[in-house]
Amino acid sequence: MPPIVEVCALVKRYRGAETNAVDGISFDVQPGALFTLLGPNGAGKTTTISILTTTLAPTSGTVRIAGYDLANAAAVRREIGIIFQKPSLDQNLSAEENVRFHAVLYGLYPFRPTFRAMPLAYREQVEHLATLVGIERELGKPVKTFSGGMKRKLEIVRSLMHRPRVLFLDEPTVGLDPASRRNLWRYLTDVRAEHGVTVFLTTHYLDEAEQSDDVRVIKDGQIVAAGAPARLKAELLRPYLLVDAADREGLGSELRALGVAFTEGRRFRIELDGHGVHDLLRAVQTPLTHVQTHDPTLEDAYLAIVEEPQT
Repeated sequence: MPPIVEVCALVKRYRGAETNAVDGISFDVQPGALFTLLGPNGAGKTTTISILTTTLAPTSGTVRIAGYDLANAAAVRREIGIIFQKPSLDQNLSAEENVRFHAVLYGLYPFRPTFRAMPLAYREQVEHLATLVGIERELGKPVKTFSGGMKRKLEIVRSLMHRPRVLFLDEPTVGLDPASRRNLWRYLTDVRAEHGVTVFLTTHYLDEAEQSDDVRVIKDGQIVAAGAPARLKAELLRPYLLVDAADREGLGSELRALGVAFTEGRRFRIELDGHGVHDLLRAVQTPLTHVQTHDPTLEDAYLAIVEEPQT
């Protein structure tokens, strides 16, 4: 199956800039995947997603979305949904009115002045999606009365009305409380399972990216790491063991005698590459006051990547 997003040698240089904001990046996104683009502020994430969603023209390179070149912007836009960092909803309209005008602007349905006057297919689709994200009882309420989490849910409903094949999420959970973040991701998981939508995510929350099928890390406009989260962690980091003892001098001497490499700080840190935790702990005779294993997270790997000096 061909990639649903294809990016080849993409470059963007802003007028008057000395360097490229996006510097020759290439990647593919497979249909149905959760793809995440990570990077620090100013790395090129927003520029990249703006180009892919046809709101910014590239300097050079090629991009195809669902088989369409960016030059065919109208066709690309029919295939994508977008949820930006800040909600782009009309506060004075009801939730359903926001969805209705979106559907009409996309040419999906003829305009009718009330929800009940809209075609049955429209009403069923709105109610189905609203139920999926849990706002079916709020469809008639003004958006200005909604919480941040409810607005995000409404944007999901609106963005899925034209059945996009790719859903772009640009920092979708910024400003949400932890419960709303968790609920939003549960709903997005349901939407992916229900509709087979490909999700293209940018986020600063590394725990959200842990569930990705594929990750690209962009730094200074270039892709500096790529792969599934497990692969990135395995390539960059190893699990380690933290131990401590009342007799710190004795513990250090014993670890050296066992041929165990360690670093001593607030705790003794032992890299577990080649060491079995249980065998090591059985070999240590000094009474331990602290034992803790640490498995690397995607955040650990990400920080190792972006904090490494460019060569």
